[in-house]
Amino acid sequence: MTPLAKILARQIATAGPISVADFMAECLLHPDHGYYATRDPFGASGDFTTAPEISQMFGELLGLALAQTWLDQGAPAPFTLAELGPGRGTLMADILRATGRVPGFRAAARLHLVEASPVLRTAQAKSLAPRDVTHHDTVDTLPDAPLFLIANEFFDALPIRQFQRDGTGWRERQVGLDGSRLTFGLTSPLPVRDLAHRLDDTREGDLVEICPASPAIMAQIATRIEAQGGAALIIDYGDWRSVGDTFQAIAAHDHVDPLATPGTADLTAHVDFEALVRSAAPLTPHLLTPQGLFLERLGITQRAQTLAANLSGDALEAHVKAHRRLTHPDEMGTLFKVLGLTRADAPDLPGLTRTPDQTGPA
Repeated sequence: MTPLAKILARQIATAGPISVADFMAECLLHPDHGYYATRDPFGASGDFTTAPEISQMFGELLGLALAQTWLDQGAPAPFTLAELGPGRGTLMADILRATGRVPGFRAAARLHLVEASPVLRTAQAKSLAPRDVTHHDTVDTLPDAPLFLIANEFFDALPIRQFQRDGTGWRERQVGLDGSRLTFGLTSPLPVRDLAHRLDDTREGDLVEICPASPAIMAQIATRIEAQGGAALIIDYGDWRSVGDTFQAIAAHDHVDPLATPGTADLTAHVDFEALVRSAAPLTPHLLTPQGLFLERLGITQRAQTLAANLSGDALEAHVKAHRRLTHPDEMGTLFKVLGLTRADAPDLPGLTRTPDQTGPA
């Protein structure tokens, strides 16, 4: 057993089973044995690779989209340029490099990063030096200023609760013990107020996931943008509405048993974008758009062709693979979605569209 598994087993033996959310929180953020508290998980030598680590094109295009949005809203200065869960700082570094020729953008930007991991905070400060960076534990301490925010693979790592439909009620999935081994179990049926609206679109035995932390985070973002202006771009894997078990663990770029070695694997779940939109009122959502389509609208193929002109051999092959991985439907192109949020009176975001009568998936 891992050190964290022993701690969790003792806790469960004493106080009873814990929710999947509590299990995730301990596995990811335990101060001594949590996954994010103890390592840099990104890249080929880590456990997974995110879009900014795959290719500079991702961050470049998102940066230019944010800069155009800033211009479309009158180029407010100063403004908060924020990222939730910034990893090593690769995405923000690419954003700043790509926007270097946008007059006034970088001078007006104040960098604010929401990051819980001390290991990753150090990596971010190094990647973004010599720029001044303000770190935050949570979004509620972001300044009251025009907010231009990006969150790439942030919400998928927030702890979730899982509920299985049982008649007109729900059984919550929990983590308990079978002897000394961690195992899943279910509570007795109980009503769940936050899932009352899901009785109409689920059947007996269906499993639904909710993220307890996301409503407060989205409300904080919405409050700032509604009052001061700005925009939010949220990129993650998931869909418009949660149905089914999407809880998973990744280690060494492969799926593993989430209960087997707590604290040594990344734990994630698919994002319920409908729930994010519900929590972001009164902001106006743009149509939920597949990542591949979004990047194509921003010109990724043209950018890829420009970069390819100076490459050959293995470097060219890796570049072509990176473009495919970001955009192809069989790779990240369809699984990952992009949600844009602005005030109702703001112009449409680059690469995204909205209509008065549709806020669901494109």
